[in-house]
Amino acid sequence: MTTVLILAALFSLLLVGVPVAYVLGGLGLGLLLAGGFSPLMVPQALMGGLDSFILLSVPLFLLMSNVLLKGGVGRDLFAAVQAWVGHWPGGLAVATVLSCGLFAAISGSSVATAATIATVAIPEMESRGYPRKFVLGLLAAGGTLGILIPPSIPLIIFGFITEESVIKLFLAGIGPGLLLVGLFIVFSMVYAGCSSQYQKSEKATWGVRVAASKRALPSVALAALIIWGIYWGIFTPTEAAAIGFAFALIITTLVLRTLDWRGFKAAVIDSMVTSVTILLIIAGAKIFGKAITLYRIPQDISLFITGSFDQAWMFILAVSLLLIVMGFFLEALSMMLIMVPVLAPSLTALGVDPIWFGIFFVILIEIALITPPVGLNLYVIQAVGKARIGEVAAGVWPFLLLMLFTVLLCYVFPEIVLYIPFRL
Repeated sequence: MTTVLILAALFSLLLVGVPVAYVLGGLGLGLLLAGGFSPLMVPQALMGGLDSFILLSVPLFLLMSNVLLKGGVGRDLFAAVQAWVGHWPGGLAVATVLSCGLFAAISGSSVATAATIATVAIPEMESRGYPRKFVLGLLAAGGTLGILIPPSIPLIIFGFITEESVIKLFLAGIGPGLLLVGLFIVFSMVYAGCSSQYQKSEKATWGVRVAASKRALPSVALAALIIWGIYWGIFTPTEAAAIGFAFALIITTLVLRTLDWRGFKAAVIDSMVTSVTILLIIAGAKIFGKAITLYRIPQDISLFITGSFDQAWMFILAVSLLLIVMGFFLEALSMMLIMVPVLAPSLTALGVDPIWFGIFFVILIEIALITPPVGLNLYVIQAVGKARIGEVAAGVWPFLLLMLFTVLLCYVFPEIVLYIPFRL
Protein backbone atom coordinates (compact mmCIF):
# COMPACT_ATOMS: atom_id res chain seq x y z
CA MET A 1 0.00 0.00 0.00
CA THR A 2 2.87 2.37 0.85
CA THR A 3 4.39 1.81 -2.59
CA VAL A 4 1.11 2.67 -4.32
CA LEU A 5 0.68 5.87 -2.29
CA ILE A 6 4.24 7.01 -3.00
CA LEU A 7 3.92 6.36 -6.73
CA ALA A 8 0.52 8.10 -6.79
CA ALA A 9 2.01 11.16 -5.05
CA LEU A 10 4.96 11.16 -7.46
CA PHE A 11 2.91 11.08 -10.65
CA SER A 12 0.27 13.47 -9.29
CA LEU A 13 2.89 16.13 -8.57
CA LEU A 14 4.50 15.61 -11.97
CA LEU A 15 1.18 15.84 -13.81
CA VAL A 16 0.25 19.15 -12.16
CA GLY A 17 3.48 20.66 -13.44
CA VAL A 18 5.81 20.74 -10.43
CA PRO A 19 9.44 20.67 -11.70
CA VAL A 20 10.88 17.16 -11.71
CA ALA A 21 13.90 18.01 -9.52
CA TYR A 22 11.66 19.50 -6.82
CA VAL A 23 9.22 16.60 -6.96
CA LEU A 24 11.93 13.97 -6.53
CA GLY A 25 13.95 15.88 -3.92
CA GLY A 26 10.94 17.13 -1.92
CA LEU A 27 9.15 13.81 -1.92
CA GLY A 28 12.37 12.04 -0.95
CA LEU A 29 12.94 14.42 1.98
CA GLY A 30 9.31 14.01 3.07
CA LEU A 31 9.64 10.22 3.05
CA LEU A 32 12.83 10.36 5.11
CA LEU A 33 11.21 12.60 7.73
CA ALA A 34 7.99 10.54 7.81
CA GLY A 35 9.98 7.35 8.29
CA GLY A 36 11.98 8.80 11.18
CA PHE A 37 15.26 8.78 9.25
CA SER A 38 17.90 11.47 9.73
CA PRO A 39 17.59 14.45 7.33
CA LEU A 40 21.41 14.46 7.23
CA MET A 41 21.00 11.71 4.62
CA VAL A 42 19.96 14.43 2.14
CA PRO A 43 23.33 16.25 1.92
CA GLN A 44 25.08 12.88 2.04
CA ALA A 45 23.01 11.66 -0.92
CA LEU A 46 23.67 14.91 -2.80
CA MET A 47 27.43 14.74 -2.31
CA GLY A 48 27.58 11.04 -3.06
CA GLY A 49 25.41 11.45 -6.15
CA LEU A 50 27.11 14.45 -7.78
CA ASP A 51 30.72 13.74 -6.79
CA SER A 52 31.29 11.54 -9.82
CA PHE A 53 34.02 11.64 -12.47
CA ILE A 54 31.70 10.19 -15.11
CA LEU A 55 29.10 12.95 -14.59
CA LEU A 56 31.76 15.53 -15.46
CA SER A 57 31.39 14.39 -19.07
CA VAL A 58 27.81 15.73 -19.23
CA PRO A 59 28.63 19.48 -19.17
CA LEU A 60 31.71 18.86 -21.33
CA PHE A 61 29.71 17.07 -24.04
CA LEU A 62 27.09 19.82 -23.82
CA LEU A 63 29.80 22.46 -24.26
CA MET A 64 31.17 20.62 -27.29
CA SER A 65 27.69 20.28 -28.76
CA ASN A 66 26.79 23.95 -28.29
CA VAL A 67 30.14 25.21 -29.62
CA LEU A 68 29.61 23.16 -32.79
CA LEU A 69 25.99 24.35 -32.98
CA LYS A 70 26.94 28.04 -32.69
CA GLY A 71 29.81 27.47 -35.11
CA GLY A 72 27.47 26.34 -37.88
CA VAL A 73 28.92 22.84 -38.18
CA GLY A 74 25.47 21.42 -38.91
CA ARG A 75 25.23 23.48 -42.09
CA ASP A 76 28.59 22.18 -43.29
CA LEU A 77 27.67 18.56 -42.55
CA PHE A 78 24.35 18.87 -44.37
CA ALA A 79 25.95 20.55 -47.39
CA ALA A 80 28.62 17.83 -47.65
CA VAL A 81 26.19 14.92 -47.34
CA GLN A 82 23.76 16.58 -49.75
CA ALA A 83 26.52 16.99 -52.34
CA TRP A 84 27.09 13.22 -52.35
CA VAL A 85 23.58 11.77 -52.02
CA GLY A 86 21.24 14.66 -52.91
CA HIS A 87 20.58 13.26 -56.41
CA TRP A 88 19.44 9.87 -55.10
CA PRO A 89 15.71 9.12 -54.93
CA GLY A 90 14.63 11.03 -51.85
CA GLY A 91 18.18 12.38 -51.71
CA LEU A 92 17.52 15.40 -49.51
CA ALA A 93 15.67 13.23 -46.99
CA VAL A 94 18.58 10.76 -47.04
CA ALA A 95 21.01 13.66 -46.53
CA THR A 96 18.92 14.86 -43.59
CA VAL A 97 18.99 11.46 -41.86
CA LEU A 98 22.73 11.03 -42.43
CA SER A 99 23.40 14.56 -41.20
CA CYS A 100 21.39 13.84 -38.03
CA GLY A 101 23.43 10.67 -37.49
CA LEU A 102 26.75 12.46 -38.01
CA PHE A 103 25.86 15.39 -35.77
CA ALA A 104 24.56 12.96 -33.15
CA ALA A 105 28.00 11.34 -33.14
CA ILE A 106 29.64 14.62 -32.13
CA SER A 107 26.99 16.11 -29.88
CA GLY A 108 25.20 13.46 -27.78
CA SER A 109 22.14 15.73 -27.65
CA SER A 110 18.79 15.10 -29.31
CA VAL A 111 17.58 18.68 -29.05
CA ALA A 112 20.83 20.09 -30.47
CA THR A 113 20.75 17.59 -33.35
CA ALA A 114 17.14 18.38 -34.24
CA ALA A 115 17.60 22.16 -34.01
CA THR A 116 20.87 22.24 -35.97
CA ILE A 117 19.88 20.10 -38.93
CA ALA A 118 16.31 21.45 -39.10
CA THR A 119 17.57 25.01 -39.61
CA VAL A 120 19.14 24.11 -42.95
CA ALA A 121 17.07 21.08 -44.01
CA ILE A 122 13.51 22.43 -43.74
CA PRO A 123 13.80 25.17 -46.41
CA GLU A 124 15.82 22.89 -48.72
CA MET A 125 13.37 20.00 -48.53
CA GLU A 126 10.26 22.16 -48.86
CA SER A 127 11.71 23.87 -51.94
CA ARG A 128 12.03 20.41 -53.53
CA GLY A 129 8.38 19.55 -52.98
CA TYR A 130 8.61 17.28 -49.95
CA PRO A 131 5.30 17.33 -48.03
CA ARG A 132 5.58 19.60 -45.00
CA LYS A 133 4.34 17.03 -42.49
CA PHE A 134 6.89 14.50 -43.72
CA VAL A 135 9.72 17.05 -43.44
CA LEU A 136 8.79 18.05 -39.91
CA GLY A 137 8.28 14.44 -38.77
CA LEU A 138 11.57 13.29 -40.32
CA LEU A 139 13.55 16.01 -38.53
CA ALA A 140 11.85 15.46 -35.18
CA ALA A 141 12.57 11.72 -35.42
CA GLY A 142 16.07 12.18 -36.86
CA GLY A 143 16.98 14.31 -33.86
CA THR A 144 16.35 11.38 -31.53
CA LEU A 145 19.49 9.73 -32.91
CA GLY A 146 21.34 12.20 -30.68
CA ILE A 147 20.66 10.12 -27.57
CA LEU A 148 21.45 6.71 -29.11
CA ILE A 149 24.56 7.08 -31.27
CA PRO A 150 27.56 7.64 -28.97
CA PRO A 151 28.44 9.88 -27.26
CA SER A 152 25.03 9.85 -25.58
CA ILE A 153 24.20 11.79 -22.44
CA PRO A 154 21.29 9.44 -21.46
CA LEU A 155 23.63 6.44 -21.76
CA ILE A 156 26.09 8.21 -19.45
CA ILE A 157 23.28 8.70 -16.93
CA PHE A 158 22.15 5.08 -17.31
CA GLY A 159 25.70 3.86 -16.68
CA PHE A 160 25.97 6.14 -13.65
CA ILE A 161 22.71 4.82 -12.15
CA THR A 162 23.36 1.12 -12.78
CA GLU A 163 27.18 1.25 -12.38
CA GLU A 164 27.56 -0.40 -15.79
CA SER A 165 30.42 0.43 -18.17
CA VAL A 166 29.65 3.61 -20.10
CA ILE A 167 32.16 2.55 -22.76
CA LYS A 168 30.25 -0.71 -23.37
CA LEU A 169 26.96 1.20 -23.45
CA PHE A 170 28.40 3.62 -26.03
CA LEU A 171 29.61 0.76 -28.20
CA ALA A 172 26.30 -1.09 -27.80
CA GLY A 173 24.47 1.96 -29.16
CA ILE A 174 26.32 1.90 -32.49
CA GLY A 175 24.52 -1.12 -34.00
CA PRO A 176 20.94 -0.03 -33.19
CA GLY A 177 21.83 3.56 -34.15
CA LEU A 178 23.01 2.47 -37.60
CA LEU A 179 19.97 0.19 -37.95
CA LEU A 180 17.64 3.09 -37.17
CA VAL A 181 19.47 5.33 -39.63
CA GLY A 182 19.10 2.64 -42.30
CA LEU A 183 15.37 2.19 -41.65
CA PHE A 184 14.78 5.95 -41.80
CA ILE A 185 16.69 6.15 -45.10
CA VAL A 186 14.80 3.27 -46.72
CA PHE A 187 11.45 4.71 -45.64
CA SER A 188 12.42 8.17 -46.92
CA MET A 189 13.43 6.84 -50.33
CA VAL A 190 10.22 4.83 -50.65
CA TYR A 191 8.12 7.80 -49.50
CA ALA A 192 9.78 10.14 -51.99
CA GLY A 193 9.25 7.62 -54.77
CA CYS A 194 5.52 7.50 -53.99
CA SER A 195 5.10 11.27 -53.62
CA SER A 196 3.69 13.20 -56.57
CA GLN A 197 5.14 16.52 -55.33
CA TYR A 198 8.75 15.41 -54.89
CA GLN A 199 11.31 16.97 -57.26
CA LYS A 200 14.66 15.25 -57.73
CA SER A 201 17.80 17.31 -57.03
CA GLU A 202 20.53 17.78 -59.60
CA LYS A 203 23.75 15.82 -59.23
CA ALA A 204 26.49 17.96 -57.67
CA THR A 205 29.74 18.46 -59.56
CA TRP A 206 32.97 16.97 -58.27
CA GLY A 207 34.22 20.45 -57.46
CA VAL A 208 31.22 21.10 -55.22
CA ARG A 209 31.59 17.71 -53.56
CA VAL A 210 35.29 18.19 -52.81
CA ALA A 211 34.79 21.72 -51.46
CA ALA A 212 31.87 20.70 -49.23
CA SER A 213 33.70 17.60 -47.99
CA LYS A 214 36.81 19.59 -47.07
CA ARG A 215 34.73 21.96 -44.97
CA ALA A 216 32.93 19.10 -43.17
CA LEU A 217 36.00 16.86 -42.79
CA PRO A 218 37.26 18.31 -39.45
CA SER A 219 33.88 17.70 -37.80
CA VAL A 220 33.64 14.15 -39.15
CA ALA A 221 37.21 13.52 -37.99
CA LEU A 222 36.23 14.74 -34.51
CA ALA A 223 33.35 12.23 -34.35
CA ALA A 224 35.68 9.45 -35.53
CA LEU A 225 38.32 10.46 -32.96
CA ILE A 226 35.84 10.30 -30.08
CA ILE A 227 34.39 6.90 -31.06
CA TRP A 228 37.81 5.44 -31.97
CA GLY A 229 39.44 6.65 -28.75
CA ILE A 230 36.63 5.25 -26.58
CA TYR A 231 36.54 1.94 -28.50
CA TRP A 232 40.28 1.31 -28.08
CA GLY A 233 40.30 2.46 -24.47
CA ILE A 234 42.68 5.35 -25.15
CA PHE A 235 40.56 7.68 -23.08
CA THR A 236 37.51 7.49 -20.85
CA PRO A 237 34.16 9.06 -21.85
CA THR A 238 34.93 12.03 -19.59
CA GLU A 239 38.36 12.50 -21.18
CA ALA A 240 36.74 12.09 -24.60
CA ALA A 241 34.31 14.89 -23.76
CA ALA A 242 37.15 17.20 -22.73
CA ILE A 243 39.14 16.38 -25.86
CA GLY A 244 36.03 16.84 -27.98
CA PHE A 245 35.35 20.27 -26.46
CA ALA A 246 38.95 21.38 -27.07
CA PHE A 247 38.89 20.22 -30.69
CA ALA A 248 35.44 21.76 -31.24
CA LEU A 249 36.92 25.11 -30.21
CA ILE A 250 39.86 24.64 -32.56
CA ILE A 251 37.61 23.63 -35.47
CA THR A 252 35.14 26.49 -35.10
CA THR A 253 37.61 29.27 -34.24
CA LEU A 254 40.83 28.45 -36.11
CA VAL A 255 39.83 26.10 -38.96
CA LEU A 256 36.32 27.20 -40.00
CA ARG A 257 36.48 30.64 -38.30
CA THR A 258 32.73 30.62 -37.71
CA LEU A 259 32.61 31.09 -33.93
CA ASP A 260 33.05 34.57 -32.45
CA TRP A 261 33.08 35.69 -28.81
CA ARG A 262 29.32 36.30 -28.76
CA GLY A 263 28.64 32.79 -30.08
CA PHE A 264 31.05 31.23 -27.58
CA LYS A 265 29.42 33.11 -24.71
CA ALA A 266 25.96 31.92 -25.83
CA ALA A 267 27.25 28.33 -26.08
CA VAL A 268 28.64 28.46 -22.53
CA ILE A 269 25.41 29.92 -21.10
CA ASP A 270 23.21 27.36 -22.90
CA SER A 271 25.45 24.54 -21.68
CA MET A 272 25.38 25.88 -18.13
CA VAL A 273 21.58 26.09 -18.04
CA THR A 274 21.15 22.57 -19.42
CA SER A 275 23.86 21.12 -17.15
CA VAL A 276 22.33 22.68 -14.03
CA THR A 277 18.90 21.34 -15.01
CA ILE A 278 20.25 17.81 -15.52
CA LEU A 279 22.32 17.82 -12.33
CA LEU A 280 19.42 19.18 -10.25
CA ILE A 281 17.22 16.34 -11.49
CA ILE A 282 19.98 13.83 -10.71
CA ALA A 283 20.37 15.32 -7.21
CA GLY A 284 16.63 15.08 -6.58
CA ALA A 285 16.61 11.53 -7.92
CA LYS A 286 19.42 10.56 -5.56
CA ILE A 287 17.43 11.80 -2.53
CA PHE A 288 14.29 10.04 -3.76
CA GLY A 289 16.27 6.88 -4.50
CA LYS A 290 17.77 6.87 -1.02
CA ALA A 291 14.33 7.24 0.54
CA ILE A 292 12.59 4.52 -1.47
CA THR A 293 15.51 2.15 -0.85
CA LEU A 294 15.08 2.62 2.91
CA TYR A 295 11.37 1.89 2.43
CA ARG A 296 12.39 -1.23 0.44
CA ILE A 297 10.27 -0.18 -2.53
CA PRO A 298 12.73 -1.28 -5.28
CA GLN A 299 13.09 -4.66 -3.58
CA ASP A 300 9.30 -5.08 -3.28
CA ILE A 301 8.76 -4.08 -6.91
CA SER A 302 11.53 -6.44 -8.01
CA LEU A 303 9.88 -9.30 -6.11
CA PHE A 304 6.52 -8.39 -7.64
CA ILE A 305 7.98 -8.32 -11.16
CA THR A 306 9.84 -11.61 -10.82
CA GLY A 307 6.73 -13.18 -9.28
CA SER A 308 4.40 -11.84 -11.96
CA PHE A 309 6.63 -12.26 -15.03
CA ASP A 310 8.42 -15.56 -15.08
CA GLN A 311 9.73 -14.99 -18.61
CA ALA A 312 11.92 -12.19 -19.88
CA TRP A 313 9.70 -11.37 -22.89
CA MET A 314 6.73 -10.68 -20.62
CA PHE A 315 8.84 -8.29 -18.53
CA ILE A 316 10.17 -6.52 -21.66
CA LEU A 317 6.65 -6.17 -23.08
CA ALA A 318 5.33 -4.75 -19.80
CA VAL A 319 8.21 -2.26 -19.54
CA SER A 320 7.71 -1.23 -23.18
CA LEU A 321 4.03 -0.47 -22.65
CA LEU A 322 4.76 1.36 -19.40
CA LEU A 323 7.45 3.58 -20.96
CA ILE A 324 5.31 4.38 -24.00
CA VAL A 325 2.48 5.54 -21.73
CA MET A 326 4.86 7.48 -19.45
CA GLY A 327 6.32 9.14 -22.54
CA PHE A 328 3.07 11.02 -23.05
CA PHE A 329 3.62 12.84 -19.75
CA LEU A 330 7.32 12.81 -18.86
CA GLU A 331 10.50 13.77 -20.66
CA ALA A 332 13.25 11.23 -21.32
CA LEU A 333 15.69 11.95 -18.49
CA SER A 334 12.94 11.97 -15.86
CA MET A 335 11.69 8.58 -17.05
CA MET A 336 15.19 7.16 -16.76
CA LEU A 337 15.90 8.53 -13.29
CA ILE A 338 12.54 7.38 -11.95
CA MET A 339 12.28 3.93 -13.53
CA VAL A 340 15.82 2.54 -13.89
CA PRO A 341 16.55 2.29 -10.12
CA VAL A 342 13.23 0.46 -9.71
CA LEU A 343 13.63 -1.93 -12.65
CA ALA A 344 17.37 -2.66 -12.47
CA PRO A 345 17.19 -5.14 -9.55
CA SER A 346 14.89 -7.39 -11.60
CA LEU A 347 17.26 -7.78 -14.57
CA THR A 348 19.55 -10.43 -13.07
CA ALA A 349 16.69 -12.62 -11.86
CA LEU A 350 15.10 -12.59 -15.33
CA GLY A 351 18.39 -13.08 -17.19
CA VAL A 352 18.25 -9.73 -19.00
CA ASP A 353 21.64 -8.29 -19.95
CA PRO A 354 21.92 -4.79 -18.38
CA ILE A 355 23.87 -3.40 -21.36
CA TRP A 356 21.17 -4.64 -23.73
CA PHE A 357 18.50 -3.25 -21.41
CA GLY A 358 20.20 0.16 -21.43
CA ILE A 359 19.93 0.42 -25.22
CA PHE A 360 16.37 -0.94 -25.18
CA PHE A 361 15.45 1.64 -22.55
CA VAL A 362 17.04 4.53 -24.46
CA ILE A 363 15.24 3.66 -27.71
CA LEU A 364 11.93 3.68 -25.85
CA ILE A 365 12.62 7.01 -24.16
CA GLU A 366 13.58 8.35 -27.62
CA ILE A 367 9.94 7.75 -28.48
CA ALA A 368 9.00 10.06 -25.60
CA LEU A 369 10.89 12.84 -27.39
CA ILE A 370 8.43 12.75 -30.30
CA THR A 371 5.13 11.94 -28.59
CA PRO A 372 2.79 14.77 -27.55
CA PRO A 373 2.10 16.55 -25.32
CA VAL A 374 5.61 16.86 -23.83
CA GLY A 375 7.88 15.58 -26.65
CA LEU A 376 10.76 18.08 -26.64
CA ASN A 377 11.74 17.46 -30.26
CA LEU A 378 8.21 18.31 -31.40
CA TYR A 379 8.52 21.78 -29.87
CA VAL A 380 12.04 22.29 -31.23
CA ILE A 381 10.90 21.52 -34.78
CA GLN A 382 7.73 23.54 -34.29
CA ALA A 383 9.84 26.58 -33.36
CA VAL A 384 12.41 26.15 -36.14
CA GLY A 385 9.84 25.35 -38.83
CA LYS A 386 7.27 27.90 -37.60
CA ALA A 387 4.67 25.13 -37.66
CA ARG A 388 1.73 24.02 -35.59
CA ILE A 389 2.42 21.27 -33.08
CA GLY A 390 -0.27 19.17 -34.77
CA GLU A 391 1.64 19.28 -38.06
CA VAL A 392 4.79 17.96 -36.45
CA ALA A 393 2.95 15.28 -34.46
CA ALA A 394 1.12 14.11 -37.60
CA GLY A 395 4.43 13.63 -39.40
CA VAL A 396 6.21 11.51 -36.80
CA TRP A 397 3.94 8.46 -36.56
CA PRO A 398 5.67 6.41 -39.35
CA PHE A 399 8.99 6.97 -37.58
CA LEU A 400 7.46 5.93 -34.26
CA LEU A 401 6.53 2.63 -35.87
CA LEU A 402 10.07 2.23 -37.24
CA MET A 403 11.50 2.85 -33.78
CA LEU A 404 9.19 0.24 -32.26
CA PHE A 405 10.23 -2.14 -35.05
CA THR A 406 13.86 -1.49 -34.08
CA VAL A 407 13.04 -2.45 -30.48
CA LEU A 408 11.49 -5.69 -31.75
CA LEU A 409 14.53 -6.49 -33.91
CA CYS A 410 16.88 -5.82 -31.00
CA TYR A 411 14.86 -8.24 -28.86
CA VAL A 412 14.74 -10.98 -31.51
CA PHE A 413 18.39 -10.44 -32.52
CA PRO A 414 20.20 -9.20 -29.37
CA GLU A 415 23.54 -9.36 -31.21
CA ILE A 416 22.52 -6.10 -32.92
CA VAL A 417 23.21 -4.52 -29.53
CA LEU A 418 25.81 -6.84 -28.01
CA TYR A 419 28.07 -7.75 -30.94
CA ILE A 420 30.28 -4.64 -30.98
CA PRO A 421 30.90 -4.30 -27.21
CA PHE A 422 31.41 -8.02 -26.56
CA ARG A 423 32.51 -9.63 -29.85
CA LEU A 424 34.78 -7.11 -31.56
